[in-house]
Amino acid sequence: MTLRLFFHSDELKANVEVLECTPHENEFAVVLRATLFHPQGGGQPSDTGWIGESQVLRVVQDPEQIIHFVDQPVQTGMTQIRIDEQRRLFNTRMHSAGHLIGHFVQNMGWMPIKAHHWPGEGRVQFKPGNCAQDVEARTIEHGIGQWIDHDLPRLTSLREGIREIGFGELPAYGCGGTHVRSLKDLGAVTIASLTQKKGTLSVHYHVD
Repeated sequence: MTLRLFFHSDELKANVEVLECTPHENEFAVVLRATLFHPQGGGQPSDTGWIGESQVLRVVQDPEQIIHFVDQPVQTGMTQIRIDEQRRLFNTRMHSAGHLIGHFVQNMGWMPIKAHHWPGEGRVQFKPGNCAQDVEARTIEHGIGQWIDHDLPRLTSLREGIREIGFGELPAYGCGGTHVRSLKDLGAVTIASLTQKKGTLSVHYHVD
């Protein structure tokens, strides 16, 4: 199983071992012993970057390992991997913003059920609880803006083998994604719209 270095490290470069590289259609599938690349999943897009001089186009999770699809073959053995910093930062901000929206709207009596943290498609979906209150976009923005102003730190823990991410005193969510180190790195979050369909509330958002 591929060791997920991104679970406990924010580094964007590392020297790792290439275990195998096999042709796959017009790309090459690379397996590393350990990786900093976050695969697509959990509502978050995959990282991109480089393995040696080969460009990482996408990263996916197999049942037992993480597969890196690159544009040209990579030799087995030790090499340097590098994460696209701009893409990683955007993904971490989007995912962290989704967590804050989840917390705030949950405090208003709604239960988060699903989230999607992709560029231009950010949304968190909720089902109403017994005491669900009316939700307005500006109320959400103001509430999470106060948490950002207080610069709550990211807290990472393991509970029964499950990685959990929290910010300051906020409850932790089980999550395998990447997140900002503290909320000062998040910046402004804009709630673009609220929609309801068949009892599901969708909060659409983006980061500025």
